[in-house]
Amino acid sequence: MTLLGIDYPTWWFLVVGALFSGYAILDGFDLGAGAWHLFFRKENSRRIALNAVGPVWDGNEVWLVIGGGALFAGFPVVYATLFSAMYIPFMLFLAALIFRAISIEFRSKEPMAWWRQLWDVSYSVSSIMLAVLLGVVLGNVLQGFAIGADGEIQNNWLSFLNPYAILVGITTLSLFMMHGAIYLLLKTEGRLYAKLSILLRHSIIFFIVSFSIVTLYTLIYIPHLSDDFKGQPLLFVLPLLAFLSIANIPRLANKKQYRLAFVFSSLTVSFLLLLVAVELYPVLLRSTIAEAHHITIYNAASSDKSLGIMLTIAAIGGPLVAAYTIFVYKTFAGKVELDETSY
Repeated sequence: MTLLGIDYPTWWFLVVGALFSGYAILDGFDLGAGAWHLFFRKENSRRIALNAVGPVWDGNEVWLVIGGGALFAGFPVVYATLFSAMYIPFMLFLAALIFRAISIEFRSKEPMAWWRQLWDVSYSVSSIMLAVLLGVVLGNVLQGFAIGADGEIQNNWLSFLNPYAILVGITTLSLFMMHGAIYLLLKTEGRLYAKLSILLRHSIIFFIVSFSIVTLYTLIYIPHLSDDFKGQPLLFVLPLLAFLSIANIPRLANKKQYRLAFVFSSLTVSFLLLLVAVELYPVLLRSTIAEAHHITIYNAASSDKSLGIMLTIAAIGGPLVAAYTIFVYKTFAGKVELDETSY
């Protein structure tokens, strides 16, 4: 069945992609802010940085929950295969999610310096782990798995730790650290603001270097990702837009136009994930053994009837989640001001 000339599996592919893009943009700056946390030496600075994300971090994770649910509902075969292949990184990801949450909530419960330092380390390390693990999973998906005719993954349990996946993990961390530094600049002032201005410059360099390396590696060693672009030259507009978006960030940062810089860092996340979608479609999990074993949006999808019902639910629920997110950000807009209710 089709809707506006597009089949239901493709629509659901777009829905899942949009949800994960929303998560990457929103929780990405949370994770980036957490990765910087130990760079702030003073207690007051750490409290300000924590309270910059305090009102929104749990709402941002809603996008991950909905995205995971949408993947399971729309493409159950992909969900089962991917989680079995990536069991260890997903369990580590879940553990890091738990530790990040309790670190934020527990830190201010006791006044002792050692107590707060303990949860500061836990918060920062778990944020870094989450960013890297997201990139590791993405890198493995881009590279492909040894999927047999029976749909089973034949990789060994440590195969997810390959050079390409680690490079993508580091690049994801660098992108989120840049994104998070820009967000913190929008929420802070004074000496912390000045320090973040310096950290942002470092993070931009970190991202550009890591992104350049992973791009070169992709072109040389993962050539199948560029096949669609070779066949349809118009698609080169996407990497061009991504490049222009990235180039705008240091330009705007130099002018201290951090609100616009945040817009372009968000666009960078969107464009890069859009590139991933174009590189993969219609394949969701690529088999490195044979093309016949690829798991696509068609052989992994739920029935058209199920997808049609879920698309109706998504059309109603999606705008509600977006409206709630906008409301929360408007409510907590402006610079952070500490009081007795702060973390």
